[in-house]
Amino acid sequence: MTRAPNDRTSSVFHVVLASFIGTTIEWYDFFLYGTAAALVFNKLFFPNIEPWAGTMAAYGTYAIGFFARPFGGVLFGHFGDRIGRKSMLVTTLMMMGIATFLIGLLPTYGAIGIAAPALLVLLRFAQGIGVGGEWGGAVLMAVEHGDGGRRGLYASWVQAGVPAGLLLATGAFAVCSRLFTPEQFLDGGWRIPFLLGIVLLGVGMFIRVRVFESPVFAAARNAGKAEAIPVLGALRRHPRNVLLAMGARFAENASFYIFSVFVLTFATQARKVQESEVLAGVLMGASAQFVAIPLLGALSDRVGRRPVYLAGAACLGLFAFPFFRLVATDEPRLIQTAIVIGLLIHAMMYAPQAAFFSELFGTRVRYSGASIGYQLASPLAGGLAPLIATALLRKSGGDPAPIAVYLIVMAAITLVSVALASETHRRSLHDDS
Repeated sequence: MTRAPNDRTSSVFHVVLASFIGTTIEWYDFFLYGTAAALVFNKLFFPNIEPWAGTMAAYGTYAIGFFARPFGGVLFGHFGDRIGRKSMLVTTLMMMGIATFLIGLLPTYGAIGIAAPALLVLLRFAQGIGVGGEWGGAVLMAVEHGDGGRRGLYASWVQAGVPAGLLLATGAFAVCSRLFTPEQFLDGGWRIPFLLGIVLLGVGMFIRVRVFESPVFAAARNAGKAEAIPVLGALRRHPRNVLLAMGARFAENASFYIFSVFVLTFATQARKVQESEVLAGVLMGASAQFVAIPLLGALSDRVGRRPVYLAGAACLGLFAFPFFRLVATDEPRLIQTAIVIGLLIHAMMYAPQAAFFSELFGTRVRYSGASIGYQLASPLAGGLAPLIATALLRKSGGDPAPIAVYLIVMAAITLVSVALASETHRRSLHDDS
């Protein structure tokens, strides 16, 4: 009997570890595409148009993954609420890993013409569906296995899989760009990080199949409380929370892809800074996030989800103009500092988000509700952010001020949404109201 608490702690630890590692691998796959879109896809898959248009086209295929994410959230949310969280996590991980591996094998425009970008879009869509379904399941496994006083900390480790995946993806590209000449990198060196995804897939599958189903979901299923169509149930019973979750994502999602993806285009193409210097800044920022997210998640367990989230949105609005002023200095150390600060501000919103969104919905519709609230904002905020920023920069003649205004608008939407939401950090997950 005296070993029960330790057994319980060990069980939660293994579930959180499995969710973290699986999420890291899935985001590694997803971020590889973003880095490649900023650095090589415009040259390899859209070579016959001028550079800015090629970048826009590459970011367009990048956005396809975000528009696919709501479909993944709805599809896997339905079966996650009907069948279980665990089986959906295994399926989404397999989908992401295979799509990433196939991108690494894909012929370029020079080899097969227009079929190359068409296949690229198809595989990106598959990636989007996979990652759209994965987030809700990974978060709920951590949240529903944990106790009420540490849900923010447990769920934040799933969120920490994002900077960990970004670290792996950016690090893989940084290493390959140093090992090969620019010509060799374009000729085939860029494929190596994508092909390595199949190895990570094997590791993730081994870990995820060994965890148990969520006890909160199992109890609801055994009580016969399954919802016939969970997505419709979430929209019918929690429409306000779905909309507020969407609004809460705008600043978080847009800022992340401005600070980690668009900055690569802005600094290397508009400001002529070395790619390696900017990639180093993203690596440093991701490292800082990896440390900060669990700490901020634990803080949200003490003071609440909303105060931490609101502080991040407010800081984003204040930092929007200074960020671009620092990058426009063309000084690598100042650019790297800007990226680190920006990603730390993002962490203030991202850390409490997983527990916050999970706690907004009842068990019968939690996978669907959290997923659609999270994923419906993805195409509008994250998916379009690099495209909007590139278009604004082009229209302004290289002046990033309109992009800073865009970030401030996103921050305002999030501030209002989080301010209108209820505080949830003391809410029972067994309360299905």
